[in-house]
Amino acid sequence: MAKTDAKAGRNPETAANGPSAGQNRKSGKVKGFDIEADSLPEAIVDAAYHSGDYPYGKRMKRKRYNRELEPLQIELQKLTRWATKQGERIVIVFEGRDGAGKGGTISRFTQHLNPRQARIVALPKPSDTEKGQWYLQRYAAELPTSGEIVFFDRSWYNRAGVERVMGFCTPQETEHFLQEAAVFEGMLARDGIRLIKLFLTIGREMQMTRLHARWHDPLKRWKLSPIDFEAIPRFDDYSRAFDEMLGRTSTEAAPWYVVRSNDKLRARLNAIRHVLKTIPYKDKDEAAIGKLDEEIVIPVARYLDHGGEPEGR
Repeated sequence: MAKTDAKAGRNPETAANGPSAGQNRKSGKVKGFDIEADSLPEAIVDAAYHSGDYPYGKRMKRKRYNRELEPLQIELQKLTRWATKQGERIVIVFEGRDGAGKGGTISRFTQHLNPRQARIVALPKPSDTEKGQWYLQRYAAELPTSGEIVFFDRSWYNRAGVERVMGFCTPQETEHFLQEAAVFEGMLARDGIRLIKLFLTIGREMQMTRLHARWHDPLKRWKLSPIDFEAIPRFDDYSRAFDEMLGRTSTEAAPWYVVRSNDKLRARLNAIRHVLKTIPYKDKDEAAIGKLDEEIVIPVARYLDHGGEPEGR
């Protein structure tokens, strides 16, 4: 679903490839974008920050970010201690586009948390044995025990996103998953698991700049997988798949929230704020948490009503 043009409504404070290794990467190029080029065209760089109708015109200053992050991380420690003491089981799912900053956001959540109480799950592609099992089985095995928080860096929603777009599953398997996801999550909620789902989105040109930067940074190139090289040429296919996924699997028990992530700093702060405001832990300090930016973290119904994921821009 193409997103409607909202540039006129931007915040007044502001203003808006290649395939797998072993193949010729340039076969996956999009006009104007070459991941191996030393630099990107000026038009892509200039459009990146505002792509996808991002509502801010200027990036958050690092000094302000650091000032706001520390009290949020202190609150996360309170939440974790409360969860441990109360025997709570908490699942936080991070989905989104390649390069949207899922891993970086999760690391700001867990940076100062006890790894015995909070862990990250980032599963590799399924083994032959796992392929023969119930699709959700390997994810169910990673659900939290009493007093634990689990962060899923991608999740069972692979079936509605990358597996669907890349043809790793059949249309029938995708449809079955879209019907069963809410059933599975409803069962988790009824059993007392708190489930929070965040979808991080970025515009097309921003995705280009981030994937290009990863390719040219020896310390970050490991983040690129063969599938990532298809993110740009298949951008619109992903948009349509994500819109359907978000619309069909957001429920009262497990709603989706979209996090606009062209500015990584704003995305991280407000993702943490959303989680802190959602969970009723003891001794919560609302002043320390601050106000949630509702232009950054958006209920999925409002997001889809305004056009959903951008296509081609």
